[in-house]
Amino acid sequence: MIISGAEPFFLQGGNHGVLLIHGFTGNPAELLLLGQHLQSQGFTVLGVRLAGHGTSEDDLIHTTKDDWINSALDGCFILKGCCDTISIVGHSMGGLIALKLATVTSLNIQSLVTLAAPILINDERGLQFLPPREQCLNLKIDNTRRKLKNVPAAVNRVYRRMPLISVHELLDLLNDVKENLNKIKIPILIMHGREDHTADVESADYIYEHIASQHKQIEFLEEMGHLLPLIDGRDRVFELTAKFLWNGRSE
Repeated sequence: MIISGAEPFFLQGGNHGVLLIHGFTGNPAELLLLGQHLQSQGFTVLGVRLAGHGTSEDDLIHTTKDDWINSALDGCFILKGCCDTISIVGHSMGGLIALKLATVTSLNIQSLVTLAAPILINDERGLQFLPPREQCLNLKIDNTRRKLKNVPAAVNRVYRRMPLISVHELLDLLNDVKENLNKIKIPILIMHGREDHTADVESADYIYEHIASQHKQIEFLEEMGHLLPLIDGRDRVFELTAKFLWNGRSE
């Protein structure tokens, strides 16, 4: 059963469609405020729900990185049915999936925005203590996060336990994307908070340096952490995203 408020959302606008992809253990509500801003700027917006997310931790255990990618692909095809142009915005793991889709030239994605995409994981996350995959099938750890204010209620209903087998799937996705960054040629805006303690801030530089896009921009957001679409300063994130999607530049 889908958590109340964690359903996919569709916001009708113009002929430029934007696919929003949420992060690991999260749900579409994390990008609803961004989606509403983009709709107000004339975009049609689809906030996709990735397989195994927005339901239960046990559902997540039984999904793979390919399931998550296919969920986003489904969203692309839905938008293609009603829009002439498609762009993608992904937050955290959603940014990795957005980068993955950008390597699929047949999708004809016009532009891409990544928000705190984790090419490099901050040491504070303790990945050095992750057991081997074969030991992780039924293991979960606490997935604590402070409650956020002035956000959709479902944002604070993220999974409280994190399946470690799913962390391995996330790392497999990360490595896949990392190896194929040189295939990305579309315009891209890379945003990252200077105070991000989940996705190492050097991730942004790594993406910028390894993609093949001729039109690429990077924006470091001072005093902002990992949850760029939700925390103080998010209006700046929304404005930069909309300007880039319309004009191919953030300023």
